[in-house]
Amino acid sequence: MPVTAQQVEFIPLAIYTALAVGLIGVLLAAAYFLGSGRDSADKHIPYESGMVPTGAARHASQVPFYLIAIFFIVFDVEGSFILTWATAWDLLGIQGLVHITVFVIILMLGLIWLWMKGGLEWGPSAIRMRGKH
Repeated sequence: MPVTAQQVEFIPLAIYTALAVGLIGVLLAAAYFLGSGRDSADKHIPYESGMVPTGAARHASQVPFYLIAIFFIVFDVEGSFILTWATAWDLLGIQGLVHITVFVIILMLGLIWLWMKGGLEWGPSAIRMRGKH
C-alpha cells in the first residue's frame, strides 16, 4: 500500500502523540509504584499555605463571582478574535469587516441584555437596589 504525501505529514504528529501518551503513562506508573501508599490524617487536611486550617473547608461562594468570571472569559475571547482579525484585516477585505462588525454587534447586544437583566450589578449597591423594588 503506497504512502501518500498527506499521510507523511501526519508522521510527526503521530510520534508526538505517542511520546506524550507514553510520558503520561510512565509518570502515572512511577507515581503509583514510588508513592508511599500510606494513608494518614494529615493527608485529609486541606492545604492552607502552611497555616493550621480553621473552620470548614467548604463554604458557600457567591454566585455573582462566578458570573463575573464567565463574563470575563466571554469578553476575553472576544478580544482575541478581534486581535486576530486586526492582524489580518488587509487580507480579509470588506467581507472580513462585515463579519467582525456582526460579531461585535451580537456581543454588544448580549452585553446590553446582561446589563438590563442586572447581571453586572453585584455587591452592596445591588443589594440596596433589589430592596427598593
